[in-house]
Amino acid sequence: MRQIVLDTETTGINPAEGHRIIEIGCVELIDRKPTGNHFHVYINPERVVEDEAIAVHGITNEYLADKPVFAQVVDAFIDFIKGSQLVIHNAPFDVGHMDAEFQRLGKMYGKTYDYCDVLDSLQLAREMRPGQRNSLDALCKAFHVDNSARELHGALLDAEILADVYLAMTGGQTALKLNSQSQENENKEPGHIAHQAIKDRPPLKVLRASADEQEQHQQRLAIVKSEGGACLWLDS
Repeated sequence: MRQIVLDTETTGINPAEGHRIIEIGCVELIDRKPTGNHFHVYINPERVVEDEAIAVHGITNEYLADKPVFAQVVDAFIDFIKGSQLVIHNAPFDVGHMDAEFQRLGKMYGKTYDYCDVLDSLQLAREMRPGQRNSLDALCKAFHVDNSARELHGALLDAEILADVYLAMTGGQTALKLNSQSQENENKEPGHIAHQAIKDRPPLKVLRASADEQEQHQQRLAIVKSEGGACLWLDS
């Protein structure tokens, strides 16, 4: 099963008001294991980013000025997500913006659901934890996921955090390292530390039965058989 954990950052809240995607971050999972493969791009929205949005993600108009427009990255983006299940926290927000971007390019691009299934991890969390806070930060705390690197929102960082949260929330799996400098720990398998601890233990001591104990065992089996009991060890 191929899943893509996805997050976007935008110029504002409502795509119906002309707000655009400015960053896309995707993390690939195969059979619930991170592959290390990801898609990440900043996009020139061809409009002004609202101050309120900049306060959330820190991505300025000046930074985006020389970035590609959505039309220049759309084909690579579709190739990456096609045929997968997208895992998105509050999926209607991101899917709404993605659909708006596709529609601006013409009917031939269709909508997100033409390429992928979508799993809304926020809805899943609400079903699992009714009446509780289920923001990404709240879920990090609940499932012991380190989000200390998350001072501002960022699409790729949030996708990595969401991958950790989703796997923990749905049964536990590999934790993605949020610090990309630690490459050696990025793709630890489930139970890696426990397996290492077992590996380092001294070998188990094997105690074998003595000849006298084996003789007593055979005598006991014979008694069982003579009394009409079933004795598979003697009948085999």
